[in-house]
This record gives sequence, structure tokens and C-alpha cells, in this order.
Amino acid sequence: MEKKEDHSLEVLLTAEQITAKVNILGETISRDYADAYEIVLVAVLRGSVYFTVDLSRQLSVPFILDFIGISSYGGSSSGVVRITKDLDVNIAQKHVLLVEDIVDTGLTLNYLLKNLIIRNPLSLKVCTFLDMPGRRIVDVPADYKGFELPDVFVVGYGLDYHERYRNLPYVAKKNLEG
Repeated sequence: MEKKEDHSLEVLLTAEQITAKVNILGETISRDYADAYEIVLVAVLRGSVYFTVDLSRQLSVPFILDFIGISSYGGSSSGVVRITKDLDVNIAQKHVLLVEDIVDTGLTLNYLLKNLIIRNPLSLKVCTFLDMPGRRIVDVPADYKGFELPDVFVVGYGLDYHERYRNLPYVAKKNLEG
């Protein structure tokens, strides 16, 4: 079955660019955590799954992989968030690396950081695949960043539009008109 071309997409980051950046992030994180017994990678469902899996394959340090699911109400800029799937691992006294697909307003990440810090991790850092500082409402840390993008709607490599396009091996700007 032939795939129908979607003319509402404009490729911003190719699969090759993504792979190269993920390799660099993996090397940097491995170097930074070289002395750690292990780290806990916390992937934020669902968008960060593709990025987290690829990133984990580049790590040379021991890690545990866990997931946290969240849901934003009233849109991502409302700041109203709830946890739909909590961690299975106790992160107390462990190095935690929260892996996000995208940081835009910062509201969701801010909520997650506050939620995780009260669990008493040894350290808590953030790795985001995409950063959109132009949309920032709340100043949040991003210790490791893949790519910085302007304020555009993007899909692919885990990011979706109505649950579609997650499987694209690249990141594309999605024209929401028409």
C-alpha cells in the first residue's frame, strides 16, 4: 500500500540530524554521570518514548528506565496537570534524569519537577529533545537540550497531532490550517 504524501508537513529536522544529536547527548550524559552507581531515566509518556529509547542506547552508564504519564487539562498553557501513570521505581537517593520530548511553556515540566523533588532524589536533571524558549511562561531548567526551535507546531519522532505522526523518523512543522 502506497503512503499518501502529507503536504501540510515541512521537515525541520532530518533523521540524520536527530541521530547525530542523540549520539552527542548520550556521550555528554554518560560523561557527566560516569561516577554514578546508576541513574534513573524517567521518560514522560508518550511523546518522549522514541527519544528516550534512542538516548538510552547511547548511554555507557548503568540506568533504570521508568515512565511517568501526565495529562494537561485546558491545553498545555493552562498549567493544570495530573499524573495518569506514576513511577514504579522509588527515586529517593538516586540520580534522576527526566526525559522530555519538548519544553515549551514550562508549566508541565515545572509541575513534574516539583512532584519529583519531594521524592528526595540525590539529583534531578532534565533532558529535552526540543526546546521552544519563545513559548516559555515559567522559567525551568533544561540541563541537556537537543534542538531549539521557534514557536511552531511540530510532529514526528514521538510528537503527535491527534495521535498521528508520532512514528515519523524526522521532525516536521505541521500546518494546522486547511
